[in-house]
Amino acid sequence: MKLAGMLNVDELFKGRHFDREIIVLCVRWYLRFKLSFRDLVEMMAERAISLAHTTIMRWVQRYVPEFERRWSRFTRPVGQSWRVDETYVRIKGRWAYLYRAVDKEGKTVDFLLRAKRDVAAAKAFFRRTFRRQGSLPHRITLDGYQASHRAVREVLGEHPDGNQCKIRSSKYLNNLIEQDHRSIKLRLGLKRFRRAATTIAGIELIHRISKRQFELGKLRIKDKTAPEIWKAVLAA
Repeated sequence: MKLAGMLNVDELFKGRHFDREIIVLCVRWYLRFKLSFRDLVEMMAERAISLAHTTIMRWVQRYVPEFERRWSRFTRPVGQSWRVDETYVRIKGRWAYLYRAVDKEGKTVDFLLRAKRDVAAAKAFFRRTFRRQGSLPHRITLDGYQASHRAVREVLGEHPDGNQCKIRSSKYLNNLIEQDHRSIKLRLGLKRFRRAATTIAGIELIHRISKRQFELGKLRIKDKTAPEIWKAVLAA
């Protein structure tokens, strides 16, 4: 199930001064828990592993895109009724906007970090999400923000079957995604937009794993530990 251009797992970690298990563990823990890079440095020191916080930072930026690609091979389909909303995240003292969608069961559909909250940002989100999902949903539920309504109508208009997708506004139904934002909201301290986008992608990946959005039956990893599961997915 290897994608074109994908390195094998030995090549992926070639030349690193630390074992791949340590790299994966640090990246995974940073994304899963509210830990700083310096927290992880202390935790690794208790294991007699000495490294710098900037090393872990570089690992996160280097490996999150690779981890996303490898896990994406096992993605389960999401439902056809989506809840869409945007939330605020702070990057170097400025607000940025994280557009997100989940289905009616709470499964993550997609996400996109943008510097602005406007029609263009919402259209970029919908175009990417429709492309990545490969089909249009049956229903999209939004809040009352008119820029998002305009954006989705215009993007749906670019598709022959776009008029078959029902758009509705419901604060009550969108409580689901507003609650889901809480697991994704960034910790303080991110200072660069691109790094923030990569970190968010990693947090979203961990969140999807916790929601069981990946079909791993073929890997025969039932009852395995998290490190064993990650090892199997990355090597597959």
